[in-house]
Amino acid sequence: MKYGAIDIGTNAARLLVGELTRENGHTFIKKVSYTRIPLRLGEDVFENGKISKKKAENFIKTIQAFRLVAEIFDVKELRACATSAMREATNGLKIKEQIEQETGVTIEVISGDQEAELIFSTFSLFQLDKTIPFVVIDVGGGSTEVSVFEEGERVASKSFEIGTLRMVKGKVRPEIWKEMSVWLKENVALSSQHRVYGTGGNINKAHKLVGGQHLEPVSLKKLEELRDALEPLTVSQRVEKFQLKPDRADVLVPAMEIYVFIMRELKSRQIYVPKIGLSDGIVLQLHNSQKRKKLV
Repeated sequence: MKYGAIDIGTNAARLLVGELTRENGHTFIKKVSYTRIPLRLGEDVFENGKISKKKAENFIKTIQAFRLVAEIFDVKELRACATSAMREATNGLKIKEQIEQETGVTIEVISGDQEAELIFSTFSLFQLDKTIPFVVIDVGGGSTEVSVFEEGERVASKSFEIGTLRMVKGKVRPEIWKEMSVWLKENVALSSQHRVYGTGGNINKAHKLVGGQHLEPVSLKKLEELRDALEPLTVSQRVEKFQLKPDRADVLVPAMEIYVFIMRELKSRQIYVPKIGLSDGIVLQLHNSQKRKKLV
């Protein structure tokens, strides 16, 4: 049974059409279709506090297109979630209502905690050793979510207003780095080694660029080397040399800065990249919800 998940991020909007599949004793979310549109809502929001008329028009067209794609794949249910940029846009509610009226798609503007919860729910699909404590870092365009797990249970979580597009626009408060450092020291027992997981499009791309293998961790050293190789280049040079899309080329360096900073604070030398995101969590939630309905 196929489900549609729309993730309206600060940098891009994505539609995942997916279904839960079981092969060789493992359950995973099979990607039937994946579409990504670089809307960049955060460009307007971080500069002017609201979404411009032009971006709003493109936003509506994007959701219309996503709805049609979902219909083509005969999805059982469609859910749309918006994150940081829509949370902060002063005209977010107005645009949300306009989109629902014109497309029939209801957009949920979710909190940082809800975003983290959806992303981390997919970790239930992995056969993790629950005796090993771990930290999950999700870096987005407008915010970074960090969650700490002990014995398989989440014991602490926080959403920080620092993200890749926010950094590109110079809209990050300088003290946020100190705040992250203090929070990590207060909530992560550094006396025991924590495994670190990274989620988000940028860490997925970095993992690929450094030649990371499936389920194998990437070293801090390789991430730093990638950041140092990208940093002095212009966006067009990054596009050409590393075969990046323009809307990835300008945010990859700030993303690496955030991941590297947190890894150093955690004294971690490597990071695992499961290549999951908010849209995977939405698909899993829709599947579980449908399963519960059948049991009633």
